[in-house]
Amino acid sequence: MMFLTSRLFTSIAAKRAFSTSAANLSKVAVLGASGGIGQPLSLLLKENPHVTHLSLYDIVNTPGVAADLSHINTNSKVTGHTPENDGLKTALEGAHVVVIPAGVPRKPGMTRDDLFNTNAGIVRDLATAAAKYCPDAHFLVISNPVNSTVPIFAETLKKAGVFNPKRLYGVTTLDVVRASRFVAEIKNLDPKDVKVTVVGGHSGVTIVPLLSQTGIEFTKEELDTLTHRIQFGGDEVVKAKNGTGSATLSMAYAGARMANAVLEATVGGKKGVVEPSFVKSDVFAKEGVEYFSTNIEIGPEGVEKIHEIDEISDYEKDLISKAIPELQKNITKGNNFVQ
Repeated sequence: MMFLTSRLFTSIAAKRAFSTSAANLSKVAVLGASGGIGQPLSLLLKENPHVTHLSLYDIVNTPGVAADLSHINTNSKVTGHTPENDGLKTALEGAHVVVIPAGVPRKPGMTRDDLFNTNAGIVRDLATAAAKYCPDAHFLVISNPVNSTVPIFAETLKKAGVFNPKRLYGVTTLDVVRASRFVAEIKNLDPKDVKVTVVGGHSGVTIVPLLSQTGIEFTKEELDTLTHRIQFGGDEVVKAKNGTGSATLSMAYAGARMANAVLEATVGGKKGVVEPSFVKSDVFAKEGVEYFSTNIEIGPEGVEKIHEIDEISDYEKDLISKAIPELQKNITKGNNFVQ
């Protein structure tokens, strides 16, 4: 009798524990996991305590990457999938977060149009699968050009009738990571104490650092140098890598930071999680800009609050006026690709 009751209690306790932990089970899929961003991003996600199943997909090499990562002694299982045997379906089913670094990187001499022509189709096809196999997931788009790939992803989800604007994020985190580092270097500070809000989009002149909001004084020369460096930091890396690729390690770091923010808010129950992201937004909707990156607050269901821009300098107003037409073009291009 004693044995039975103790077994009964154990099973009730186990059921309770399971029901609470079931809510915290999070499968995270990385699409493009074998690439330059995908591998270090997957490594960083293997360290994340909120991830219980890391599901890796790419057209080649994913079983090897998965086998390698699966030996790391953190509490998540790792699976690797390729297109064979419905691999994309298996990779996506039940995913809570899907991070998408898939596509080709920018090489020297490559225009954004060249990049668009290759990556647009890849992103559309992945979005089509995501709409089918995990329509309720949180989608983090890293594939460039983000200003166009986010609209492509959104339009594809809309076609399938499953678009939820609260759960689609263009990852612009690298812009604030760079801004923090570059300002800290010029001013001899620790980057952890330097928070720079960056708004707009995720390429060139669409990247608008709001340095006036940092509380730090800058000369006009510093403003020009920093603004240009934050906007075109990617080019520095492309040049330094001398034709072998673009920013992959810093991008993986930024992507993992954004994925962690979404996991902390949706799985970890953390309140007040704020990160920048290129999302469907009303901030410049009147100007015909449907997606815009500002700081967003992430809650249990995804995007909970989109922050306004607040007070900015004339210098920054000028930068925004240059960003708007470019954003309009990029977004329209993405939307038209799916029509």
